[in-house]
Amino acid sequence: MADRWLVVGLGNPGTRYAGNRHNVGQMVLDELARRVGTTFAAHKGSHGLALAGEGRLGTLPGGAPGPRVVLAKPTSYMNTSGGAVSALAKYYDVAPENVVMVHDELDIPFGDLKLKIGGGEGGHNGLRDTTKALGTKDYVRVRVGVGRPPGRMDPADYVLKDFSPAEKKELPFLLDDAADAVEMVLTQGLLAAQGKFHTKG
Repeated sequence: MADRWLVVGLGNPGTRYAGNRHNVGQMVLDELARRVGTTFAAHKGSHGLALAGEGRLGTLPGGAPGPRVVLAKPTSYMNTSGGAVSALAKYYDVAPENVVMVHDELDIPFGDLKLKIGGGEGGHNGLRDTTKALGTKDYVRVRVGVGRPPGRMDPADYVLKDFSPAEKKELPFLLDDAADAVEMVLTQGLLAAQGKFHTKG
């Protein structure tokens, strides 16, 4: 497995957006930071564009400590996330295929996960900006389903709303599964993680 990974949770900065569906990636990063035993702080390598923490995540097959990981939350708005990702990848010399982006996904039902490397951005501006900054689509995406908006609600409005009361009851399980999926990508590889967590359909 790779010696070091960069895992980024997408979202918007500040308490106003903290509970939004669009910030589910950053919620997953909070769970990962708890597992690693690190906290988020301003990172000089991101040129002021991200909060980051470091440590080892998980356990490798055979019992050795998991790989070194940099967990990061961009402090810029979603649409300009790429600068932080690119700066940290360069600072730590992490190849794009060892970058994992955790983000909300409208085209996946709430509670489901899908994992892939490469492919399109599906209209997700945070991914589009990351692809532009890295110069490649070939990074890992952990896509956390938030479902489609009801009726004729604008998707842009929908993702900037908090989860519904019913969803909030299930959200801890979704965040835990997504963190497990990231951990398995790092310790056992994308195919193994897809086999366990990639929702069929």
